[in-house]
Amino acid sequence: MAINGKKLVLFLCTHNSARSQMAEGLLNALKGDKYVGFSAGIKATKIKEFAINTMKEIGIDISNHRSKTIEEFKDFPEFDYVITVCNYTKEICTYYPKAKKIIHKSFPDPITLEDFKYVRNNIKKWIEDFF
Repeated sequence: MAINGKKLVLFLCTHNSARSQMAEGLLNALKGDKYVGFSAGIKATKIKEFAINTMKEIGIDISNHRSKTIEEFKDFPEFDYVITVCNYTKEICTYYPKAKKIIHKSFPDPITLEDFKYVRNNIKKWIEDFF
C-alpha cells in the first residue's frame, strides 16, 4: 500500500512518547518524498517535552503529534515497514498491523536532555542509512 506513491512506515515503542515519535518526525522530514511515517505504542501516554524540544532544535516540529496506540492502526492498509524501536515492545507485542516487513532496531530509552539528543542523532543516522 502506498499513499501518493510513498511507502508507509509505522514505528512502534512502548508509550509512543519519545523514540517512535522522533522517528516518525525524522522520517517525514528527511525522507518525506518517498515515505510516510507514523508511530504508535502499546499504551498511549503523552509526548515528552524533551522529545519535542530536541526535535525543534533541528528544525522539526512534532508538537502537534499525539500519543497513539497500535490499535488505532488495526484497520489501516498494509505498511511497507513496521519497525520496533525498543526491546520491550519487540518482546511483548503480539499484534502487528499488516506489514510487508517487520524490523527491530532498538534505541535506548532517553531520560535526560542529553540522552534525548543522543537518541535523536542515532535515529536520524539510522534513518538516513536505512532509507
